[in-house]
Amino acid sequence: MALVGLVRVSTSAQEARRQHDALDPICIRVFEEKVSGGLTVDARPGLQEALDYIRPGDMLTVQEVDRLGRNLLEGLIVLNDLFGRGVSVKVLDGIAAGEHTERSLILDIALALAEDRRRDISRKTRDGLAAARARGIVGGRPSVVDADKRRVLFARRDEGESIRKIADALGISVGTVHKELRQREATVGAAN
Repeated sequence: MALVGLVRVSTSAQEARRQHDALDPICIRVFEEKVSGGLTVDARPGLQEALDYIRPGDMLTVQEVDRLGRNLLEGLIVLNDLFGRGVSVKVLDGIAAGEHTERSLILDIALALAEDRRRDISRKTRDGLAAARARGIVGGRPSVVDADKRRVLFARRDEGESIRKIADALGISVGTVHKELRQREATVGAAN
């Protein structure tokens, strides 16, 4: 029996190092995916690669059970598919830590708790942003275009300068120039 690892993060901006640190030393191979999850194994490229690689008697290993799916339903679908293929699962951390050859109440509870925790984090984030907005503070990354850059950007564009030249001169991306011009058009359109 060989341990085959699966590392999953939802976005490419998220860091997978912690999971690799736990899995790399014990697994013969570790597969990684940066997707928000899917309802089927076929929609998960890293998981699909791991399943193509894994042999009967091997064990798919994850750091925590929520790496199998981003919510209860996805996790259960993946577990059912894995167990249906004769693949067992090893979970390193959390209440479902251990080796599993079939679904159990503890796995189901661990997936449900992970979904609840994720939902709670989302709610708290939304509430925090709403509270900040009510105080006049807008969340998110600060704009790279201040009032002075905006005036220069608009003046150069009104003079017919290309968006690429404006972006290079101001040290901002072409996309940011487009965004500022769209916002100006929307403001002018709303005023008329």
